Amino acid sequence: MTAYTLSFQNNSSNSATACVYTTAPDIGVPNVMSLAWLTKPSHPTTRLNFDWNIDYSLVWSENGDLKPGATFEASQTWAVDPNGENAVLLTYDEHGYTFTNKSSAAPAGSLIVKQSSSVPLRKASVGVGISGQPALAVEAQPNIHLAFTPHPKYWITFGSYEVGEVLDLEEISDSFEIDYPANVYSAVVTLDINNQWSVDYK
Repeated sequence: MTAYTLSFQNNSSNSATACVYTTAPDIGVPNVMSLAWLTKPSHPTTRLNFDWNIDYSLVWSENGDLKPGATFEASQTWAVDPNGENAVLLTYDEHGYTFTNKSSAAPAGSLIVKQSSSVPLRKASVGVGISGQPALAVEAQPNIHLAFTPHPKYWITFGSYEVGEVLDLEEISDSFEIDYPANVYSAVVTLDINNQWSVDYK
């Protein structure tokens, strides 16, 4: 299993929270929201370390209002394999929501949430977790099958964030993409005194 590390060096003059999040262009699912995936508070001159594995899960939350600032808290997390058992069914009954029927489904390489006719419209949300933590989410709808294609891009920003927070990417002006080269899994990102980002791949 591929393990990534990211070190954040805070050489700015500010105390705030480092937030790592992911985006997934061409994911094939409309209206997907990025979540504050990994966060740690930081003072000037400190270095923080983030690490994760590329293991995927499917998640749902009772929060169906995915407006920026809302919080996605996973109520159920099921591990899935894009090249194996990659699909689950989300249902709803008198006991609430639940995943059932984990299986292999086409297209291979995707992560699939099948939503039954019992799922209320936009009363819950479903998404993808990476390394055990929700990263992307979309509002649930009945009879819609979602096929997430997991090729995440990694970003870091610095400000006021909490894990699971729905992000408004258009309002984040100081983010920085960590674009790991092929066969490179470690990076050091520095925020300097002028609030400029730089990266060194190891």
